Amino acid sequence: MSPSDAIAPWNDPERVRCFASRDPDHRLVPLVDALPDPQGVRVLDLGCAGGRNTVFLAERGLDLFALDAAEAMVAETRARVAGVLGEAQAERRVVQGLMTDLSRWADETFHLVVALGVYHQAQSEAEWFEALAETERVLAYGGRVLVSNFAPGTGKSNEPLELVEGTRFLYEGMHDDHLCLRDADGLDADFAELGFVPETPTCIVERVVEEKRRVTVNALYEKLPA
Repeated sequence: MSPSDAIAPWNDPERVRCFASRDPDHRLVPLVDALPDPQGVRVLDLGCAGGRNTVFLAERGLDLFALDAAEAMVAETRARVAGVLGEAQAERRVVQGLMTDLSRWADETFHLVVALGVYHQAQSEAEWFEALAETERVLAYGGRVLVSNFAPGTGKSNEPLELVEGTRFLYEGMHDDHLCLRDADGLDADFAELGFVPETPTCIVERVVEEKRRVTVNALYEKLPA
């Protein structure tokens, strides 16, 4: 599947509305509330979808930027952020692009990267590692990345996704695409290779909704000095 084919479903208006209607992530809210100087924190909402977290970050006064691969998701997020920051700032701060190419930003630009439900969308293991490396590059030393990522076991309640032959963690996806599914140890190891340590214990959350099982790894990593 080509990158454009993988992105196409995310432009569906109903999917955009669904993601835009969600509340901010329950782990992000206390993380931001604990910041002593939110305006001094530059944050990247990576894979911002319909802006559920982007709007929250803008309202709390962080120096916000957001990126998504889907044009419709970017448009929805810009429209919502414009209500907080104005149209010009929304246009500048919410952009379309890929998680594997953050070249519009210099090294060590951000203090916080919010990466919730985005890395597992990588269509290959190579793309997975490219995305993690780009996150590491744009994150300042001492900065943090908040992660949620689907793990093995995700799929239908009685039929988990199957590993692609010849790969370590690439699975046949739910919509004819691929997903990169890492367990907690694997996610910790991949981030450790890039100089990150868990700030809180990485954990697994499992839930079944409408006969769909979602197994998610939740993590918060800090980037250590070289």
